[in-house]
Amino acid sequence: MTAPFALSRIHHVAYRCKDAKQTVEWYEKVLGMTYTSAFSEDHVPSTGAYDPYMHVFLDCGGGNVLAFFELPQQPEMGRDTNTPEWVQHIAFEVPDMDALLAAKAHIEGLGIDVLGPTFHGIFRSIYFFDPNGHRVELACNIGKPEHYEELKRVAPLMLDEWSRTKKAPRHADWLHKDPDAG
Repeated sequence: MTAPFALSRIHHVAYRCKDAKQTVEWYEKVLGMTYTSAFSEDHVPSTGAYDPYMHVFLDCGGGNVLAFFELPQQPEMGRDTNTPEWVQHIAFEVPDMDALLAAKAHIEGLGIDVLGPTFHGIFRSIYFFDPNGHRVELACNIGKPEHYEELKRVAPLMLDEWSRTKKAPRHADWLHKDPDAG
């Protein structure tokens, strides 16, 4: 079914942070984002509940915005312990492999542990954590048009098989063969 409206883009994605100032400074220094605006209220506009907050917005490029809420009156920030840390993450695209490797060197030079580059068939990624414990991914696309066409073709087959078996479908095994793995 088609919705009776069209989405134009993601307006922003919001996460919780431990310290808004530290978070803004980290994303500026580590990823080069631009801090653009903040909202701070004592009452939540949508619910009217008393819950003082600072809501900060960072420009990620390409019209994309990443936002964070600092909530000092709420219990200490945690994470979903039933979900592995590698699942919930924020992924940003870089233009190519040279940029990915430059990012890795820059981030490691700041004393941050980086995993990767990891091969994902149509992209390569590096992973690290922000000061709030959010996993961050930087990815560069390496796929060819025929790869994306094939993935689109097998996507419904893979989802149907997964729904029936809850085992990884093998419709796109070629994605797991890293040509640079020797």
